[in-house]
Amino acid sequence: MRRTGALLALLLTAWLGAGVLTAGPAAAHATLVATEPGEGARLEAVPDEVTLRFSEAVSLGAGYARVLGAGQERVDAGSASVDGEVLTIPLRSGLPDGGYLVTYRVISADSHPVSGAFSFVVGDGELPAADGGELDGTDPVVGILLPAFRWLGFAGSSLAIGVPVLAAVCWPGGWASPRLRRLAVTATIAVAVAALATFLLQGPYAAGTGLGALADPALLVATAGSGAGWAALARAVLAVALLVVLRPVWRQGGPPGRGRLAVAGGLAAGLVLATAAVGHPVAGPWPGLAVLVAAVHVAAMAVWLGGLAGMLLVALRPGTAPGAGVAALPAFSRLAFAAVVALVVSGIVQSVREVGSPTALVETTYGRLLVAKLLVVVVLLAAAGVSRVWVQQRLGVRRPRRHRTIPVHAFSATAPVERAEPAPEELAAAAERDRAQAEGAAAHLPSLRRTLVVEGVLAAVVLALTAVLVATPPARTALARPVDVVLPLQGSAGTAPGSVQVSVDPARPGENALHVYLFDESGRLTQPAEIRVTLTERSQQIGPLDVDLEPAGPGHYVGDGLTIPGAGTWTLTVGVRLDEFTALTAATDFPVR
Repeated sequence: MRRTGALLALLLTAWLGAGVLTAGPAAAHATLVATEPGEGARLEAVPDEVTLRFSEAVSLGAGYARVLGAGQERVDAGSASVDGEVLTIPLRSGLPDGGYLVTYRVISADSHPVSGAFSFVVGDGELPAADGGELDGTDPVVGILLPAFRWLGFAGSSLAIGVPVLAAVCWPGGWASPRLRRLAVTATIAVAVAALATFLLQGPYAAGTGLGALADPALLVATAGSGAGWAALARAVLAVALLVVLRPVWRQGGPPGRGRLAVAGGLAAGLVLATAAVGHPVAGPWPGLAVLVAAVHVAAMAVWLGGLAGMLLVALRPGTAPGAGVAALPAFSRLAFAAVVALVVSGIVQSVREVGSPTALVETTYGRLLVAKLLVVVVLLAAAGVSRVWVQQRLGVRRPRRHRTIPVHAFSATAPVERAEPAPEELAAAAERDRAQAEGAAAHLPSLRRTLVVEGVLAAVVLALTAVLVATPPARTALARPVDVVLPLQGSAGTAPGSVQVSVDPARPGENALHVYLFDESGRLTQPAEIRVTLTERSQQIGPLDVDLEPAGPGHYVGDGLTIPGAGTWTLTVGVRLDEFTALTAATDFPVR
């Protein structure tokens, strides 16, 4: 346990040191980067289509993309299309001047919906209020049931995998235990039920509807065509297959043959992979590596927590003869230690990827939930350490030191080295010592049971927090979002007519893409005599740094070479000279992490 704590401290120290100095690319949960027309734009004619660009690839799935006219009637023509990060909504021909509202609900690569709304005006009409995206949020019942079934799936997977591993590696007699059999079978059925429920709920979750749409054929088809839907169905099928393979073994009450054990191991590995290959790991940078790390995390969790539940609820249950359970403790202690090391290392790798910077731990919802989970895990590891010390003291789990004795004649070229076999009385004494240790341990089992109960309760809390975390936007994405803002122009006499729309993507250290749109007092794109953009970081006394701009159309300028030197709160200032006597400015502050 001390080695695990040292490794945890070393990795956390390295992350805290490196995280302050570096920031990598974002992971998971798409965000809207830019739109055409821009938010609040005033156009001379109705465009042929509306486009939305996101920070990562999205899909419509069970979501929607609509354009509404002044009377709340739909004016989009046909189905919207998605090409990677760009969503295109075609509009009907012959539309009149007036205000238009764009509402959308798309599915990000990590299977979570992203919704919003914005508006624009054609001609001299009134700009509609862009609040339509708030009307179609996640149904509260669906929002409660989905993480509840995720928790059931995590807990069931731990038992469905961990209990057979416990019997196969640590406790061969466990195959004959009716209680252990019921625990494993019930857990496997729970995995299948949770997976099917998740599949059914994913459609209403993505579409923003309620339980009445569970059997909606359109939503079922959309879910079946998504990665999250495939993963849910795979978990259900693999759980049923694992039940079919292992149920005869549980019934016969003896260890399975090598062939059946290999098949069960392959199905368990597939179940682990199907659990890991959904959500945050499949989005963002290095998805293959992220899924592999997540799979190690899930497998370690299942081996440790599933075995723990099997030992607590069956092997060491009050009223059960302690002999077999006590005999299995040393092997399970070693297995649990290895699982804890894998769990800690893979968990830290996941945290670094999803959080990115230590500051995000306290500035985002994801970070605060992760801190709560880490605190519970620390207490859980402490309880596990107490259990391991108990086993070491009562059952002598510590490996004996190897003493090498080299006789003097071993250095002779002609004298062979002989190994002395232990005498029968030594073997008998060792067996008697082991028996006495087991009897002594059995007399003190209540104290171990109390520690294991604490571990079990904390493990359930960890699984609950995990079920919430997988549906929460990662801290790195929540902390550093692309900038897309419309700013009023300011003159020497105060606010002047006209505005400027500024878009900075991804608003992180290094190269960024800058788009600047200049509008006159009527909301039409206008061409200035001169335009200048600068960056300043006042607290670090950096800048102003000039940004090179290239014209990209009437009133539209791009700065693909915009380089932000480092993290901080940066001020982007747009200076516009309309003529020889009129100079206007606009500025916005944005965080860079």
